[in-house]
Amino acid sequence: MKPKTICLIGLFFFVLSYVMFSNSAAFEYFKKPVDFAHWFNLIGACLLLSFNHVFPKNRLNAVASVITTLGVVAHIGLCTIDFIMWSYGDNDAAKAALSEHLSNTPSILFPFVVVGPSLLFVGLATHAGNFIKTNTVSALMVIIGAPLVGFSFFVLKNGILMFLSCLVFVTGLSFLLFKNETKSIL
Repeated sequence: MKPKTICLIGLFFFVLSYVMFSNSAAFEYFKKPVDFAHWFNLIGACLLLSFNHVFPKNRLNAVASVITTLGVVAHIGLCTIDFIMWSYGDNDAAKAALSEHLSNTPSILFPFVVVGPSLLFVGLATHAGNFIKTNTVSALMVIIGAPLVGFSFFVLKNGILMFLSCLVFVTGLSFLLFKNETKSIL
């Protein structure tokens, strides 16, 4: 399978997970019989590693590849934590105890919950920086969409805006994947 195809499949799973995350009532539905939202997020994030191989090879790409890889590793850790949390079902006391334990363990909290998962967005936005002169609109969609995903979720606590930000981010990446074919569009 071609790396671009893997990237597109990864973007599809990533967006699908954000559709599920964006609606809290529906999100509970997608947690049965397995936590589909986090599985799709995990699969999508892992497949997004392919972006490290489809963009031009230069210094910026090398830095972006390291950041993207760290972000994927952090997504794996975060999804693992979320799977453990999901496994407690309705046991709110166990969930609270795990949350407290994670909050008191900075070596897990920061790389896998607070900072690490954002690195996937930062890495892909850094990749997009390669195209700021040649595919400005697409690159800006990625560069602006990346922080908006986190801002809309953590600051505004708005699931719909988070999803729309993710959609802008993913659309920009899709256009950059096929930059020669979309140059006339954008």
